[in-house]
Amino acid sequence: MTPEMRVGTAVDIHAFSAQSERPLFLACMYWPGEQGLDGHSDADVVAHAAADALLIASGIGELGTVFGVDRPEWAGASGSSLLAESVRLVREAGWEIMNVSVQLLGQKPRFAPRKKEAEQAMTAVVGAPVSVSASTSDHLGFVGRKEGLAAIATALVTRN
Repeated sequence: MTPEMRVGTAVDIHAFSAQSERPLFLACMYWPGEQGLDGHSDADVVAHAAADALLIASGIGELGTVFGVDRPEWAGASGSSLLAESVRLVREAGWEIMNVSVQLLGQKPRFAPRKKEAEQAMTAVVGAPVSVSASTSDHLGFVGRKEGLAAIATALVTRN
């Protein structure tokens, strides 16, 4: 019997915070000395996009419906906890996670020096391979003007 396979694609976007003390979290990691992002949770666009792609692929829903702003218990939650809960829900629904790929879009912070660390952190939470890459927008749009960050994720899930 051929396993059922599904792909989910998701985007997450957050603006940089005007609060200088707001920490930056990306790819389930803290980025000291960097400007944080505004959001209901920690605004980790990389973890959020990955979680959303997994929820979409498995047919569970979307990040905003599962962990939306109307759910006060998720206020301030870490991207890693949202991702871990998404993984739990996906597996509980009978899906196996094959892999996740995420691309961060932004002018800052400089991502390449922490790429491997980011992939290890995300893979540890997901329990399946996660690849993370980054790109700039050549100074175009809100990302290019350093107003925020975006991430695009694709997840592959299967079940027999």
